[in-house]
Amino acid sequence: MVKGRVGRYILCWLLALGGFALVTMQYVRIDNALGDTSLLTGYVLYAVLLFLALFNVRKKLSMFDAGPAAVWFAYHVVFGLTAIALFWLHTGSFWSIGLYEQVLMVLFYGTCLTGIAGYVLQKIIPPRLIQTEYEVLFEWIPAEVADIRAEVDSLILRCTDVSGADTLARHYVETVEWFFRRPRFLVSHVFGTQTGEHWLHQNIGIVRRYLSDAELPFLDRLYELGQRKNRIDEHYALQGLMKIWLLFHLPFSTALIALATWHLIIVHVYAL
Repeated sequence: MVKGRVGRYILCWLLALGGFALVTMQYVRIDNALGDTSLLTGYVLYAVLLFLALFNVRKKLSMFDAGPAAVWFAYHVVFGLTAIALFWLHTGSFWSIGLYEQVLMVLFYGTCLTGIAGYVLQKIIPPRLIQTEYEVLFEWIPAEVADIRAEVDSLILRCTDVSGADTLARHYVETVEWFFRRPRFLVSHVFGTQTGEHWLHQNIGIVRRYLSDAELPFLDRLYELGQRKNRIDEHYALQGLMKIWLLFHLPFSTALIALATWHLIIVHVYAL
């Protein structure tokens, strides 16, 4: 698998660097002839941007056989980085003076920065989700949390009925119920600091010495449900982070394609 992934990226880079070298040679030839190089670099850059946009289209049309997603992702990463070099070749600078050009640059840099952030998240988050040893879809998390909360409430009621004591019930209402209401410790889960696990150990385990033998099995089950809830919270934080990233990357890239298309039209209108 490693060899296949490395080989895939090597092929992508060879194609990208080879294409960029051809564009550069043509650029130098046109520039030496005192021609307009902006049309060459502009068209190539626009074509690359359209190709990059196809990656999102491919994800939405996953039911069709358009090739492995890993191959598309590799090309998206490599040609996305190549687009930065093409952009600088096209503009001739890191920043422009005109307002219209500055808006284009903000959209382009915003797309690039959010894209790089997404690449980092794609490398970090999936392995961390696997380490939770739990699997849940993001859309199912509210229902999962509600089910756990209902089971915990039922557990506490049974504990009171069976043991005839309300020590665990009072501790749950005063301290632990807060944890089961909704996902907690989201920032901690993003940074992997295990605050949720420590909180569970401290706030559920601390009451053990005050419980009767009849209440202890219920406490153990409560802790198990707390650990399950904590793993779901980690999924909620990490999967939610990926969705928040898309809320930035997709608008930037969509606006960039739209404004680049308008830019291309305007260039041809004034060229006539």
